Amino acid sequence: MSDTVYLNGSFLPLEQATIPVLDRGFIFGDGVYEVIPVYSAQPFRLDEHLGRLALSLEAIRIHNPLDMEAWRNVVIKLINANRHLDDQSLYIQVTRGVAPRDQAFPNPEVAPTVLLMSMPLVTPSPALIESGVSAITALDIRWQRCNIKAISLLANVLLRQEAVDHDVAETLMLRDGYLTEGSSSNIFVVKDGVLLAPPKNQHMLPGITYDVVLELAQAHDLPHRIAPVSEAQLRSADEIWLTSSTKEVLAVVMLDGVAVNDGKPGPIFKRMYALYQAFKNQVMRPKR
Repeated sequence: MSDTVYLNGSFLPLEQATIPVLDRGFIFGDGVYEVIPVYSAQPFRLDEHLGRLALSLEAIRIHNPLDMEAWRNVVIKLINANRHLDDQSLYIQVTRGVAPRDQAFPNPEVAPTVLLMSMPLVTPSPALIESGVSAITALDIRWQRCNIKAISLLANVLLRQEAVDHDVAETLMLRDGYLTEGSSSNIFVVKDGVLLAPPKNQHMLPGITYDVVLELAQAHDLPHRIAPVSEAQLRSADEIWLTSSTKEVLAVVMLDGVAVNDGKPGPIFKRMYALYQAFKNQVMRPKR
């Protein structure tokens, strides 16, 4: 963890950052969060991340405690306070605040609790990019509003632990015979040279990296289609990818113990990975 965090208007050492036990985030998981990758002190797609945070807050009826300019200022100040980290993963959490334990919203409203902290950004190693990773499938046991980036992540925790128990990188979730997403990532598949992306809906979180991948596919004439992906399409895919702010783009080469195609990262993945890295370095890394 970093030395400095932001909590309710103050920058302070992590070990001094505390909240009351009656905070509704602690009691009920009543809050939302956001994770922003930071490359060379530059937050990646900051406005898009803050926009998604605003939508999550609106969805659960928490008044956004800061306007866009104030959010940007806090983010930049926290990044600069933690410049000892080369690249950072910036975590934002907003809860409904501190109130007596009652499931109904506090009336009158209370001030939200706002926390930002920074951790080292660890992206997949070159060896992992070269080899790819394994994954398993499981039923999507989450609720019906997965498009909200809520802090109540117990179902995701259990699904992620299934992956850990099987010594694989991710759990891919299936609902009513269709792919939704991973426990902590969006999923793409490639079939017959076409990149397939499950559509955004209430059963998946609209990923910022998901958007970047589709934009790059469009810009570089890579055939792609946004459409529901059936379990049969998933299991017969030529390529499967994980995408997220920390995973970036990562190939799945084994699914439920069965090789995906020839068991190696495919050619379209390699092309997209190179495009993503070039895009990231062009817009985020300072020119030397």
